Amino acid sequence: MRNWYENVDALNPLVVSSRIRLARNIKGVPFPKRMNTAQKEETLKSIKDLLDGISIDSVGTLKYIDMEAVPEEELFAMVERHIISPDFAKKAGPKGIVISENEAVSIMLLEEDHIRLQVIQGGLKLNEAYEIAKKIELILSKGLTIAFDSQLGYLTECPTNLGTGLRASLMLHLPILEGSGSLSTIADSVSKIGLTVRGMYGEGSRSHASLYQLSNQVTLGISEQAAIDNLTAIANQIVQKELSARENLDKKALEDSVYRALGTLRYARLLTSEEMMKLISSVKLGVEMGILEDIESALPMSLLIETQAFSLQKTNGRMTPSDRDILRASIIRERL
Repeated sequence: MRNWYENVDALNPLVVSSRIRLARNIKGVPFPKRMNTAQKEETLKSIKDLLDGISIDSVGTLKYIDMEAVPEEELFAMVERHIISPDFAKKAGPKGIVISENEAVSIMLLEEDHIRLQVIQGGLKLNEAYEIAKKIELILSKGLTIAFDSQLGYLTECPTNLGTGLRASLMLHLPILEGSGSLSTIADSVSKIGLTVRGMYGEGSRSHASLYQLSNQVTLGISEQAAIDNLTAIANQIVQKELSARENLDKKALEDSVYRALGTLRYARLLTSEEMMKLISSVKLGVEMGILEDIESALPMSLLIETQAFSLQKTNGRMTPSDRDILRASIIRERL
């Protein structure tokens, strides 16, 4: 099965991925910050017994992993692949994850809430991701008593997640809006209607490769489907702004920058992570605009994810930054 970043939506190539996240907690059990070790271990076992080995259509078999036994390189490689949050990777003590074969489903156990169910799909597929999430939530609700209040909705550790407990997000490739400085204005505008624009790895992160996450902030007083529909509508407007801005570019100057980026990637012997992401963004732009017709559409994102620092160390062992830069350049030369 292909990973999410290997799937490109031909109709919406600027939408890199769609993510649905549901926050859920077990009734009568303290939130993770207040749980003792015995409570944590009991909670992990109960969820493992429910989900480990279950097969879900389109994503494959779910597998439980004890995160305390996972090496640091793999933990942070999971962050780079958007499987877990940076905070979860750093968190000490008992914790677990349930993950699907293609990594489209990842369920963080004992992060901020007992259950953080995430489904991620390549392209504009929020509704498809939501349907997968609901199937898994149904299994959980049959085996566990989920904390719910008739007025407040699903009860969560952070009050901002009360209500549906749903966070939907779309990762968008917006190099021209970024370059023109328009994104700050867009971010201010969407914040007034309950949405937020963040960096590639979510809250508190910077943008990398001109990739931005657009997500809902309001979870109380709005249905899950309404939140998804609203997010999709605003994302389409932002994408149209990016496409319009691209139409006004100097075509020769654009081609020159795209081919310069491709040439550097094809021949460089040293590539830092930061330089690689900037160049990959230019190549991705060239692919999206039909300038680079011989580059597979999924290749830029695959290279961006798979040549991150911890992803390289996961398969090659701990390395110095210089050795990583050499290996990164070598892999990209070969793949291109």
